[in-house]
Amino acid sequence: MNKGLLTLAIGGFGIGLTEFVIMGILPEISAAFNITIPKAGHFISAYALGVVVGAPVLTSIGSKWPANKVLLGLMLWFTIFNTLSAFATGYSSFIILRFLSGLPHGAFFGIGAVVAGKLSKEGKSAQGIAIMFSGLTFANLLGVPLGTYLGKHFSWNLSFLLVGFVGVLVVLSIKFWMPLLKQSSESHFLDDLKIFKRLELWLIILLTTIGTGGFFAWYSYIAPLITDVAHHPAEMVSIAMILAGLGMVVGNFLGAKLTERFTPMYAVILILSAMAVCLAINTFLASDKVMVLIMTFIIGAVTFCLSTPIQVAIINASEGSETLGSSLNQSAFNIGNASGAYFAGLPIAMGYGYTSADWVGAGMATSGVLIALVIIMVRKQRYKKVVNNN
Repeated sequence: MNKGLLTLAIGGFGIGLTEFVIMGILPEISAAFNITIPKAGHFISAYALGVVVGAPVLTSIGSKWPANKVLLGLMLWFTIFNTLSAFATGYSSFIILRFLSGLPHGAFFGIGAVVAGKLSKEGKSAQGIAIMFSGLTFANLLGVPLGTYLGKHFSWNLSFLLVGFVGVLVVLSIKFWMPLLKQSSESHFLDDLKIFKRLELWLIILLTTIGTGGFFAWYSYIAPLITDVAHHPAEMVSIAMILAGLGMVVGNFLGAKLTERFTPMYAVILILSAMAVCLAINTFLASDKVMVLIMTFIIGAVTFCLSTPIQVAIINASEGSETLGSSLNQSAFNIGNASGAYFAGLPIAMGYGYTSADWVGAGMATSGVLIALVIIMVRKQRYKKVVNNN
């Protein structure tokens, strides 16, 4: 693996750490700020909103500059505001800092996915993208459990200082390892905007939003699921995070294989169907101390099969403006993050228990399958029109 792809993976590690570590220490943060756990879920949504806003805006601004310099600037921003998050003094300051921390996330992955494809061997772009996302999965395997342990046993502030430290490593790796690159997009900004006329693009964005929201409906409340439903001690949350992360590592590379074996959209249908089934099953098994841990691994694996095929699908649908399209998928992914956490929090707030979040997740994943089927129908209709016109 060349150093350029390794650099993107390290960046993915840092982003995955800040995005997911908060879910393991949500009870500690809610206690520190004297708010409920559902209200603490707003911090997850604030970060996701930052991604949604930052992805298209920063990608458009940065696409005319050399990609390596843009990636460096994005990670400097990432490092500064994640470090400042450790010094938040209350709900308002922390939610603002989480929003600002999320701004570079989507642009990094959006530009990085296109760069990964270019740095990969011919015909292996899916594997290159999977390598970049492997950083995010290894963050869940190694970084998030460590951050969760620090947050639960010492202070939640240390979790974000850890993110800041990783951010410094990312900046250094980009500075010294990332090769000199051309601008990530050669098309004019107004030309890039033409992709918004494509129905398939909007459908994939909707698919990513709703489908991946199913995962976040479950993962956002994994800490109380482990402690309050399965009645494990708080220390077991870190173990559960490791199991989820291990599943994500396995699923990420399996997703790349599925993308190469099937078309991206058929791979997405298979994966989302499996996710819906697993989340539904988990509602019945979550109270069992052993099975809840087994299902944590399985759900992590199944879910992260989705990252590569859905990223390839939107890049293909954004021909001519691949960088913008790629970043838009990160916006959609984080709208799914926010919506999954929000909608799953509603039945919990109404007293239906933490397993109700899994039913919400299963419903969102099933809706994603239906949208994917619509996308295939739209493609078939478009193909028929082309054939008839010829």
